[in-house]
Amino acid sequence: MAPTPLAATAATTPPANRRGRPGRTRRSIRRHWQLYLLVLPPLVYFALFKYVPMANAVIAFKAYNVIAGIWASPWVGLEHFERFFSNPVFGTIVSNTFLLSLYALIASFPIPIILALALNEVRSRFFKRTVQMVTYAPYFISTVIVVSMAILILSPRIGLLSGITGFFGLPATDYLAQPDFFRHVYVWSEVWQTAGYSAVIYLAALAGVDPGLYEAAKVDGANRLQKIWHVDLPSIMPTVVVVLILSVGSIMAVGFEKAFLLQNPLNLSQSEIIATYTYKIGIQNADFSLATAVGLFNSAINLVLLLGVNAVSKRVTGSGLW
Repeated sequence: MAPTPLAATAATTPPANRRGRPGRTRRSIRRHWQLYLLVLPPLVYFALFKYVPMANAVIAFKAYNVIAGIWASPWVGLEHFERFFSNPVFGTIVSNTFLLSLYALIASFPIPIILALALNEVRSRFFKRTVQMVTYAPYFISTVIVVSMAILILSPRIGLLSGITGFFGLPATDYLAQPDFFRHVYVWSEVWQTAGYSAVIYLAALAGVDPGLYEAAKVDGANRLQKIWHVDLPSIMPTVVVVLILSVGSIMAVGFEKAFLLQNPLNLSQSEIIATYTYKIGIQNADFSLATAVGLFNSAINLVLLLGVNAVSKRVTGSGLW
């Protein structure tokens, strides 16, 4: 049976959404050109300073020579990765980076959530704003200043902590000279500096909770803890999952500045991480190829962790980054 003219026309006509997509895009740009113009500078920034430099990662597979340039330098394949993996400090550096990041994640991830939930229950605006200001202000302090404060507080001669211990007749201890204390100093100074800033994200999520849910919980006789557990936490769970995925995805990307500033020859056994090792190899020793290979290895680990955690989150909670 021959197809009817209407069926033949429908078969040869492209779908409306496919045919009109360029036109809709042009209309959207003309209508919302201010918003597109606002997004343009960040896109240009990421293109120039994030994506274009990725091409230079090729020196990880070359014997880079400054005079010859990146593309004229000879290929050496995976030689620099083999040098790093066979280095006796490889295991120590990777384990130090992972343990420090894991410790920071475990300590710093739940505290902003608890702070946001507690502030959300406060009825006094003055007290709430005061706590927010006190906890948010340290975020704007430079890392150099935070490290200087930590050094002065923990100094065995003039430090505040040594004065307190000396008052009780205890001997002064040089905490920064002992490797076992490095992670504690790094992590808890980081918590103090970033907890208030991170709590703002969850406070914003809590501000969007439907007030009807609280009314329903009140009618059912729920107390404050039950409201937090059954209303607040489920409402902010998508935000918590996204922040957790991003945190785990960058678990190997420990901040360089604070680790390098707190580092000294006495605590090097636990303070030497991938970021500080890359700096010493690349900048101080001018071995740019090896430093790039180490950085590329670190980025690959972060990417695998990000994809894995996102997949697990999608399967367990049904939400993720994509």
